[in-house]
Amino acid sequence: MAEVRIYTDGACRGNPGPGGWGALLRSGRHHKELRGGESHTTNNRMELTAAIEALCALKQSSSVNVYTDSQYLRLGITKWLPEWKRRGWRTASKSPVKNEDLWRRLDELTKQHDVRWYWVKGHSGHSGNERADKLANQAIDELISEVRK
Repeated sequence: MAEVRIYTDGACRGNPGPGGWGALLRSGRHHKELRGGESHTTNNRMELTAAIEALCALKQSSSVNVYTDSQYLRLGITKWLPEWKRRGWRTASKSPVKNEDLWRRLDELTKQHDVRWYWVKGHSGHSGNERADKLANQAIDELISEVRK
């Protein structure tokens, strides 16, 4: 089984506002960079999208370590998700789970791999996280540039 390290980040200018996501995938000597964005979104949606797109890019079932600076993403997938599902996609306060569409997609993708989730402090010099952040911000810059044309 291939071993892959994935570094993800999401960014938003305004929340909501134009947003971007970035992911860096590393396996042995190979690496791949991904980025994308949406014109009107939230930071949390971009954090989730980064993880989803990175897992979608894997061509085979893999052993994956995902590094994120988002506690929302890490705690959501490792701790809150089973409870949300048990409650019919409701929070403890019985409110609908925000970003349910993305959580459902991420849940499905994680079943295809052996995934472990790690939190890293953002903007602290962690090279993988810093690169993912740059990719997310590049995606926002590209969106803004397209709108100005």
